[in-house]
Amino acid sequence: MKKTTTNQSLLNHSGKSRRAFVKNTALVSGGLMVSQLPVSQAAHVLGDDTIKVALVGCGGRGTGAAVQALSTEGKVKLVAMADAFQNRLDKSFKHITEKFGNSKKLKVSKDQQFIGFDAYKQAIDLADVVILATPPGFRPQHFAYAISNNKHVFMEKPVATDSPGVRKVLENAKIAKEKKLNVVVGLQRHYQNNYLKVLENIRSGAIGDIISGQVYWNGGGVWVRPREAGETEMQYQMKNWYYFNWLCGDHILEQHIHNIDVANWFINDYPTTAQGMGGRQVRKGKDHGHIFDHHFVEFTYPSGTIISSQCRHQPGTMSRVDEVFQGTKGTSYTNSSNKGRVKDYQGNTIYNHRGNKDPNPYQVEHDKLFSAIRNGDVISDAENGAKSTLAAIMGRMATYSGQVITWDQAMNSDSQLVPDNLSWDSDPPVMPDENGNYPVPVPGQFKIY
Repeated sequence: MKKTTTNQSLLNHSGKSRRAFVKNTALVSGGLMVSQLPVSQAAHVLGDDTIKVALVGCGGRGTGAAVQALSTEGKVKLVAMADAFQNRLDKSFKHITEKFGNSKKLKVSKDQQFIGFDAYKQAIDLADVVILATPPGFRPQHFAYAISNNKHVFMEKPVATDSPGVRKVLENAKIAKEKKLNVVVGLQRHYQNNYLKVLENIRSGAIGDIISGQVYWNGGGVWVRPREAGETEMQYQMKNWYYFNWLCGDHILEQHIHNIDVANWFINDYPTTAQGMGGRQVRKGKDHGHIFDHHFVEFTYPSGTIISSQCRHQPGTMSRVDEVFQGTKGTSYTNSSNKGRVKDYQGNTIYNHRGNKDPNPYQVEHDKLFSAIRNGDVISDAENGAKSTLAAIMGRMATYSGQVITWDQAMNSDSQLVPDNLSWDSDPPVMPDENGNYPVPVPGQFKIY
């Protein structure tokens, strides 16, 4: 976390006269100067340190993130909500209202609840901090709008579903840093004690240099929402966003990014190549869109380190969400055995994490974000979020094509999955055939560009 010193030094230098100048000039200028200040300074100039929050994307994760934002210390208020679907926004609002009742933390009148593809703009305009939790295909354009309008951001992972989207996020990540805007990405393991403690041991040399590893997200899969009579194709796909790459990016990206990101974080680098295999064996019905139900990828890093990555959505199979790394001197485990363990090759336990009272990392990431805003610090998660997103996209390209994919190929790909200027009247970029089946990638035939 990088401390921002510029604003603080200005306050310390001739502080009394500067404070008087800011107060008087801001009032005379009709708020022009206030609008250009960071949230924490602008709030104090106006005599109110309440941080206003907008929620964009009112599904389960967005609703949870809003509750966590409102549970941080200090004055914070939810002032706007946006979603594509009215019923989803209503359900979210009901849940948040039940949690906070008539407290000052919730002030979202009907005219501050926005529905539709462009609803995010209206919600973002009303806030200091925005929570971006729509299907990830929309994340790049929402993030760009938030940063261009000088908003602090919490955004869920992944941050894009295609390479052009990643490049857009990287471009705006740079602008956010220049503006000293805080950006936290929902890769919450970076805020989780057992991961931080295991990494601390790795950084101190407990297992030597990492030479290999295995990362897993294996489970039974997620929800399916049946097609309803009279529903348009766009409505159906938006409702079942998980099964369409333009919206979700496949489960190697939407979920397994967590584990791939941990590999990048612990190795302190990003992969140079990926090769692998995958397909649909169990989850292959018309209601499963066109994503795979299993992926296995071998990532190679600049040091020569090789990470074996596997994710699976197949009921009745072994479930495992974990990361294991082998070094020249020992092995680390992040989730197995007491949620964090480091051992040498003689069988001795170097570290064993006992974190029964560890704080919830989903809450910690919001605590850190709002604390940074109030204290003038800057958290800049967006660049890593974008690069870990690209690593997962790179893995998807490898399993879909059956080819070895390089980092540069993935970064420079012009394959744009998310069209511009979508509306409810638009056809989605992927359409079913006359039998209701969607085109599924075939290794050896699928083209990455």
